[in-house]
Amino acid sequence: MATDTWTTIREQRCFGGVQGTYSHSSAATGTTMRLSVFQPPQLAEGPRPALIYLSGLTCTEENFTTKAGAQRYAAERGLVLVAPDTSPRGDEVADDPAYDLGKGAGFYVDATEQPWAPHYRMYSYIVDELPALLAGRFALRPGALGITGHSMGGHGALVIGLRNPDRFRSISALAPIVAPSQVPWGEKALASYLGGDRAAWRPYDACALVSARARDGAAPLGEILIDQGEGDDFLATQLRPELFAEACAGAGQPLRLRRHPGYDHSYYFIASFIGDHIQHHADALDAIGG
Repeated sequence: MATDTWTTIREQRCFGGVQGTYSHSSAATGTTMRLSVFQPPQLAEGPRPALIYLSGLTCTEENFTTKAGAQRYAAERGLVLVAPDTSPRGDEVADDPAYDLGKGAGFYVDATEQPWAPHYRMYSYIVDELPALLAGRFALRPGALGITGHSMGGHGALVIGLRNPDRFRSISALAPIVAPSQVPWGEKALASYLGGDRAAWRPYDACALVSARARDGAAPLGEILIDQGEGDDFLATQLRPELFAEACAGAGQPLRLRRHPGYDHSYYFIASFIGDHIQHHADALDAIGG
């Protein structure tokens, strides 16, 4: 399936720009994928930086678009916002009755195990196909692309950003799964999608990646921003941000980890701090090719 089919589902005026929802045929997943794109008003004047937001378990492209309130901040900073779906979908796509596996739970990996391998290639979709598709459709500033996400999407943002620093020039996350090899959500997903060999999991584990970069002598990346609510029900069992903080400290990787008393895992938390994440990325990306 080639990426030559682009459908506009809807477009609406928003903070002087345009909020759109689109679909296209994906070569990576072999399915039709949906995504939302917010075009800030500054895009009419010339190419602008872009930020990809990866959503968490059970979400689609719609959750962030309608609940986070990010468009106001993106319009102020002239940042294009892109929110893809979390997994391939369709009658031919494998699924599982549980909420944390299958549709809505792609975990941003390239699956190697059956029945997932034919379609669950969200890593390749986000890293290779989506940026090329966006560059062909919107006036994006070359090289000025950042990545962020929430929960499972925060895991995806950290992994993809750490593995592809030349493509994604700024990284942040909200309540991310930082060590999927050590928590129930990640162990279940990675074993299902990648098999029982834990060595195959390491390229999708942010803590392992930070440590590996240091061992390989790679230079530290720009500061990574993470926000975490201390009232999050998943904090102790699934998220464990202290593990990423320890890995970054050991590797000399700059990290700004902010912990917020009383905030949970919901979009109320995301909406409270998404403005800071927009600023984090805009500050980094405005300096590229501007």
